[in-house]
Amino acid sequence: MAEFALPPQSFTPYPLTQIPLKDTITNAFTGKSVLSVRTPAVFIDRAIFSRNCAKMQETVKSWGTRFRAHVKSHKTTEGARLQLQSTAGQSSAVIVSTLMEAKQIIESGLVKEGVVDDILYGLPVAPTKIADIAEMSSTMAQLNSKAKFRLLVDNVQQVKALAAFGNNITWSIFIKVDHGGKRAGLPIGSESLKDLIQLVLSTPSISLFGFYCHAGDSYASTSFQEASSFLTTEMQTVNAAGLLALSLMKDLGNTSRHQNPLVLSVGSTPTAHSASLIESPADALRAAVTGGELEIHAGNYPLCDLQQIHTGLVEPKDVSHRVLASVISYYPGRGENGTDEALCDAGGISMSKDRGPSGGFGDVVPWDVDDTIGKRETDGSVTCEWRLGRCSQEHGILVKKRTGSSQGNEACLNPGDHVWIIGQHACLTLAAHPWYYILDSSIQGGMDTIQDIWVSWKGW
Repeated sequence: MAEFALPPQSFTPYPLTQIPLKDTITNAFTGKSVLSVRTPAVFIDRAIFSRNCAKMQETVKSWGTRFRAHVKSHKTTEGARLQLQSTAGQSSAVIVSTLMEAKQIIESGLVKEGVVDDILYGLPVAPTKIADIAEMSSTMAQLNSKAKFRLLVDNVQQVKALAAFGNNITWSIFIKVDHGGKRAGLPIGSESLKDLIQLVLSTPSISLFGFYCHAGDSYASTSFQEASSFLTTEMQTVNAAGLLALSLMKDLGNTSRHQNPLVLSVGSTPTAHSASLIESPADALRAAVTGGELEIHAGNYPLCDLQQIHTGLVEPKDVSHRVLASVISYYPGRGENGTDEALCDAGGISMSKDRGPSGGFGDVVPWDVDDTIGKRETDGSVTCEWRLGRCSQEHGILVKKRTGSSQGNEACLNPGDHVWIIGQHACLTLAAHPWYYILDSSIQGGMDTIQDIWVSWKGW
């Protein structure tokens, strides 16, 4: 292999980050009324979150596959624990989107306890981050001898950088393959993919663990049929890559350092949800996957959002989070066709500016809370008609979902009112908030007062 000059290395500034102390914030808010919280704020119903995690574990169990939980949607210790240790089953592998997430998982005790023993950094590795990853991998091994830190690659320069780092490290890697969505990875049938596989197989410091595919474009699905077609494409893609690798291995001598069987990792929340509706999954699996062992991965599913509702695979009752916002002002007749509009304190920063097929940036919805929020929403005639139609940085404009909605005081929002909003994309919404207020619909009074605080991991 030609000599590779490793670029200057960067490090995760973990000791310098000021992540709020959970005990301090929990003591400040536990037992307080929902309406005492400064808005905008994210609330999570722990009971729904847990139920969604159990349902995913049930799906994986019915398929008889491995499962890898993506933690980027919530970025919390508590959420990761619920994803991996549900009432329906357990797993111990996760995906992170930032090295800060990996560092926090290691520091949180989840690795030492054995709750997590497999961390995959879910971006093709940047050559500038290898030293940091090596240190994290070493720390993981000290805490848990079974723990592994895995990487994604989709370029030969990444492999050369890993080899150039040295330090007697054998890197465990997935090769990222592209199913056609053109986000990251190499397409099946390309010379680039074949060259990359050959380089990986022939590099002594690299251990091929498997192939990884993510159909991010499946979020545009509007039915089980569409979502399941993406799942089929994902499986066909990784299976083709696995078969190619197996054929290339025949020309090599010792391949014992590589995973056997190769792990073929597929998934997104829509495709994982569609997997739960497929009849005879074991038969479908045997027919589709012959080049390795299937692994399903997903991350949005504990939370869900408007995008997920639009797929037709989940319902509003499956959405475990809401943003609480305050109404600031009201504008009679200002909207389309003379409808009313209102101003609230949830804007682009607190909700994100992601749009979805349902329109707008979020929907105002009921949450069964016995307070002033619930009184105006449970009859379905007031705030359920509203949508976050326009967003500025710190505030948003609430508009009527249907321009033909009736006018009158019964449809008004008043300054000082609170509204619950489900956004289009939970991952981006939660990323804007430093911590989440936890409610629990499974216990008496659990939706009236704050039960816990989850502090999210910030930084890269």
